[in-house]
Amino acid sequence: MALENSPSSDTPQTFPPAKSKKTQSIIVIALIIALLATWGYIFWNNSQNAEAITQKDQQITTVSSQKDSLNTQLAALSSQFDALKTSDVAKDSALSEKDRDIEAKKSEIAHILHKENITTAELAKAKKLIASLNSDIDGYKTEIETLKNENTQLTTEKQQVTVERDQAKKDLDSTVTVVKAKDDVINLGSTLHISNFGIEGVEDKKSGKEKVTDDAKKIDKLHITFDVDENLIAATEKKTLYVLITAPDGKLITVASLGSGEFTTRDGQTALFTQKVDIDYVQGKKLPVSTYWKQTTPFQIGDYKIAVYNNGLKVGEGLVHLKKGGLFG
Repeated sequence: MALENSPSSDTPQTFPPAKSKKTQSIIVIALIIALLATWGYIFWNNSQNAEAITQKDQQITTVSSQKDSLNTQLAALSSQFDALKTSDVAKDSALSEKDRDIEAKKSEIAHILHKENITTAELAKAKKLIASLNSDIDGYKTEIETLKNENTQLTTEKQQVTVERDQAKKDLDSTVTVVKAKDDVINLGSTLHISNFGIEGVEDKKSGKEKVTDDAKKIDKLHITFDVDENLIAATEKKTLYVLITAPDGKLITVASLGSGEFTTRDGQTALFTQKVDIDYVQGKKLPVSTYWKQTTPFQIGDYKIAVYNNGLKVGEGLVHLKKGGLFG
């Protein structure tokens, strides 16, 4: 086996020639420059990051400050609006609609400002809504003031009308009093007066003839006569006279089936009458009146008092005495 030639351990080794000092210096300088550049980049990058962080902090501070400012403005506007809502005015439908619009806008602004990470765009929107809300509340305040002024004017006018009404009522009451007084005078003056009052007991004979008598047992009816005197005030019209007949026992005779009833006296009291007589009166003329009272029960012995009323006043009265007749009664 052939043996290859190999260098002997005793053979000296050869090395490349050593670099020159100039080359080494260049390398060192290059490394230093690279190191300085790296440090410079790191320093610049850190500076940029610090500036970005500072800007971010400033931005957050600005947003927070603006948010707080808008919250303060919203609170002030809400307080102002709440005070306006309590104004003592009668609100119309338009003002009530503005109430609802303002409340809705307040809720929208509060919702935006309540956000934790509010954006600049949202902040700008809230600021715009705040300005709009301020304008709405100013308009609302103007309408409230207008309504207050109108209410004050209406109150003044109402007071004036009330004074005028009271004065007119007072004048009317005075006029009514005067008119009533005149009417009373006229009514009193138009009340009829009677004279030549006559009362007789009458017996109806079988022959059909009538016989005047004062024998109570024989009397079938009372004949009442009188004259209605001339009256220049009383109008020409149908007049009603009320005849009241009081029996000897002091009781007023009333028989409903014969026409007895009630009438009103001059003082407004209700009174009973025995018989009603209607006459056709002619103004300024004397009118003779004749009427009969016939009852189903026997007449009593004693005095029968007869009174006649017109316009609630007694205008005449008379009396007739019925006695016990015959030798033995």
